[in-house]
Amino acid sequence: MNKRVVITGLGVVSPVGIGKESFWNALISGESGIGPVTRFDTSALPTRVAGEVKDFQPTQYLDRKEARRMDRFAQFAVASAKMALEDGKVDQEQVNKERIGVVLGCGIGGMETFEDQARVLFEKGPGRVSPFFVPMMISNMAAGHVSMQLGLKGPSETVVTACASATNACGSAFRLVQRGECDMILTGGTEASIEPLAFAGFCAMKAMSTHNDDPKRASRPFDKSRTGFVMGEGAGILLFEELEHALARGAHIYAEVIGYGCTSDAHHITDPAPNGEGAARAMAKALGDGGVKPEEVSYINAHGTGTEKNDYYETMAIKTIFGEKAKEIAISSTKSMTGHLLGAAGAIEVMASALAINTDTVPPTINLEEPGEGCDLDYTANEARKLPVDVAISNTFGFGGHNATIVMRKYKE
Repeated sequence: MNKRVVITGLGVVSPVGIGKESFWNALISGESGIGPVTRFDTSALPTRVAGEVKDFQPTQYLDRKEARRMDRFAQFAVASAKMALEDGKVDQEQVNKERIGVVLGCGIGGMETFEDQARVLFEKGPGRVSPFFVPMMISNMAAGHVSMQLGLKGPSETVVTACASATNACGSAFRLVQRGECDMILTGGTEASIEPLAFAGFCAMKAMSTHNDDPKRASRPFDKSRTGFVMGEGAGILLFEELEHALARGAHIYAEVIGYGCTSDAHHITDPAPNGEGAARAMAKALGDGGVKPEEVSYINAHGTGTEKNDYYETMAIKTIFGEKAKEIAISSTKSMTGHLLGAAGAIEVMASALAINTDTVPPTINLEEPGEGCDLDYTANEARKLPVDVAISNTFGFGGHNATIVMRKYKE
């Protein structure tokens, strides 16, 4: 028999705040974390805004020497993992660390390290490239460092499926706990790609918002005047735990994870499949896996990037699955406030969905003034809403046609 899986700890480093309380208070207050890029000169680029993490001090979570040997994406992950265990009130002396795993998503990895060392190679020659270059850059090192920092000896894995990475990671973690292979798993995702090369690449694709004059209004999912997504950075780590293990130690339960679905569009390297066909199948599989009827869903945290095709096709996918009920479901894109955290996006959005269930509060989609063509559902425009949230789903879709959906519900004995 499958084990029940619950969420018992949350840790986050995000553009709207560091730590669960700051993150959630900002979301339900409709605060934007978007501002002018400060990490490098963007004057030659068409996009000059992003969701940067503010006031992050890695030495609050890491020894100075260790921090210098980690890329920023790994620092974010370690900090968030330590916060999740603290939030979950885990006594690390009383748990079996061979039964605690780490499964993280990351879309790009150590971009800061990659760019720094590329400059060293071309300017100073190969003999000056750092011996830490590869272990700082590769995407799996966030999960590796979390495992090493905390002495966790269960499965340690990294999922790389572009913007769906963190949600796929949460799905894999769900399965490991559900099958009884782990008592706990730290799962989610991390990303730190607000760097010149990655930024220029997305600009070249014409995928990013050009609302530079008013940064806080630049991320506009589902709005008629949207011009693309806004890049964000950060990490979200959730503690997934087997129910009986959680109850035995008196853990607080934010929500129960009950379903997971993933599909491939098999269509295009960047565009979603027409009519959101692949996204609809991911939602259908997740609902079926959780034994949930469409009419039971209270809230959808949409992928909602602010790109024209994504917003329209996701809306169509929701209508395909929920029919007339789609008009009654509260939907929101928290990317309107955080920006798009790429491989970490699903982590903070699963977290937002769990907190919506825990507090019976739906965060808003800010900057939604006039819905775009075909975007005619209830996107919880501009203000949070109090309502009973019994079942929530979180969608993420990635370049390459990766689609992933997680279903959660309010925990009941």
